[in-house]
Amino acid sequence: MPYEPPTHRVERSLRATTGAKVVAGVDEVGRGAWAGPVTVCAAVTGLRRPPEGLTDSKLIAPARRTELAEALTGWVTAHALGHASPLEIDELGMTAALRLAAVRALEGLPVRPDAVILDGRHDYLGPPWTVRTVIKGDQSCVAVAAASVIAKVHRDALMARLAAEHAAFGFDRNAGYPSPVHRAALAELGPTPHHRLSWSYLDTLPRWRHMKRARPGTAEQIGLF
Repeated sequence: MPYEPPTHRVERSLRATTGAKVVAGVDEVGRGAWAGPVTVCAAVTGLRRPPEGLTDSKLIAPARRTELAEALTGWVTAHALGHASPLEIDELGMTAALRLAAVRALEGLPVRPDAVILDGRHDYLGPPWTVRTVIKGDQSCVAVAAASVIAKVHRDALMARLAAEHAAFGFDRNAGYPSPVHRAALAELGPTPHHRLSWSYLDTLPRWRHMKRARPGTAEQIGLF
């Protein structure tokens, strides 16, 4: 399916309207998974032309995505990854866990960004970061698209390594997301230490329902914003 390549339009707008010199694109992967961390990449690209074929990681075939991620890590001005573990997701809730992972990524950059382009509608970062949210930013913004690809390939590789410890769950194929193999393994073996235990999938597993953790309060209630 044809698609328009991403541009630097939003980054140029931020530079013009806020005076930002360093703009980072931020995207996450793993939000909807049952197992594994949520992973955020922050990428700074400048205004150079990106590698051919860059777009939202979900639109790129796995083999090509891996090749592109390798090219991007040498092409971007800087990038960093941040993670929030399943335990942190259970204790904080997803919004606060996303913020934690994003802050870890942003603070891992060699230079603090003056502004951030965040994929999606919701600003889960908040102050003191200067944020521009862009719906489908992983398709339209170069820096966000680069972050999308790097984050996806990195997290998929992490989940593939976990598959060696928990072969029945198929983490190398489903990356911790729901799948028939994943569901069957959960029903038979129960959650691994890498599963999120505050999630509703446990409601459908009578043998393991006792392991479910209560969902935390909102990010505001636990003092993260």
